[in-house]
Amino acid sequence: MIPPRHAVQVAASGQALGPNVLAFVRLLRRTGLPVGPGDALAAAEALRVAGLEDRTVAKAALRAALIRRRDQQDLFDAAFDLFWRDPERSRAAAALAMLDAQKPEDKAKPGGRRLAEAMMGDRPPPPPPEMPEQPIQLDAAMTVSERERLQSMDFEAMSALQLAEAKREIAKLVLPLDDRPTRRFRADPLGPRTDLKATIRLSLRQGGEMLEIARKRRVVRPPPLVAICDISGSMARYAQVMLHFLHALTNDRERVASFLFGTRLSNVTRQLRHRDAEVAFEMVAKLVPDWSGGTRIGEALHRFNRDWSRRVLGQGAVVLLITDGLDRDGAAGLAEETDRLKRSCRRLIWLNPLLRWQGFQPKSQGIRAMLPHVHEFRPVHNLESLRALVATLSDPRGGRRP
Repeated sequence: MIPPRHAVQVAASGQALGPNVLAFVRLLRRTGLPVGPGDALAAAEALRVAGLEDRTVAKAALRAALIRRRDQQDLFDAAFDLFWRDPERSRAAAALAMLDAQKPEDKAKPGGRRLAEAMMGDRPPPPPPEMPEQPIQLDAAMTVSERERLQSMDFEAMSALQLAEAKREIAKLVLPLDDRPTRRFRADPLGPRTDLKATIRLSLRQGGEMLEIARKRRVVRPPPLVAICDISGSMARYAQVMLHFLHALTNDRERVASFLFGTRLSNVTRQLRHRDAEVAFEMVAKLVPDWSGGTRIGEALHRFNRDWSRRVLGQGAVVLLITDGLDRDGAAGLAEETDRLKRSCRRLIWLNPLLRWQGFQPKSQGIRAMLPHVHEFRPVHNLESLRALVATLSDPRGGRRP
């Protein structure tokens, strides 16, 4: 490893530089950065051109060769300072990084846990304890793969490891774009409509002779998607999973707006646009003060209709209302605000985790007040329900449904 001094010292023959650069690139890849073998070659070439006399210049050369987005710089800097140091101090540094990652969430640095796990990843696993040999018995009756069982398991019943695997599956969900026609047109020589204004402008260049007919085609683009998610105490586990789903949607398609509400409404659209999920969720935690608290659905919808509906519900927007319908205020004004929200969008989909029960009955006042004013009422409690929701949002025939 390169010692942490102003001058970077390596073997004169250059044999130690290549393996170190390759190991550093592998470390960045384990932390989640999109780097590969080609980036390792580019990094080695950058160090050869920039030289190894100055540590700052070498760091800048590696950053230019390996980093493509601004939000990756903090993780790169931490990995560089941790990796390119004295070999005798690497284990102590990795231990310090692990201790830093185990701090409370409000004090730990974003990416610290992933960096510590990546540094510890090179260690061989401990040998299993010696057990007396027993005959192997195989029972294949009624067995289901772990992946298939995870698809139908309720988020509330998942362990920490299963929940982490579910979040990784959610990040892989791809939402096809259901393009919708807009009021705008664009020039297209094979378009179905004749553009009279453009045809006249072309004729002026030819002395008034119409030698060419201009044509145009209607512009199509996906409609805006607005999510309003309940983060009260009864929705804590589901809201945590849905936040990963909203982060994947925000980074997968354009014009996505996300709002969280408990006792107040918070706009977290800008925070969820960050590519790094860990950094995005830390920013959301600092912005939202009422996580796992009470629920005031009517007040939250009133604020949304008053302050945000005209900004984000244009051009046939689709609204995802994620809540269990249990309102602390006894459904005061909830029916009126839900009806106003329904009339402001093209499609209002209510996602309720209580629908996982087969004998579900809308007995609470909030559910009875909201239910007549939504286009669709769907469950959201496992990965299968999320995949069904993605298929519904991608359906080109989706519209105003009773």
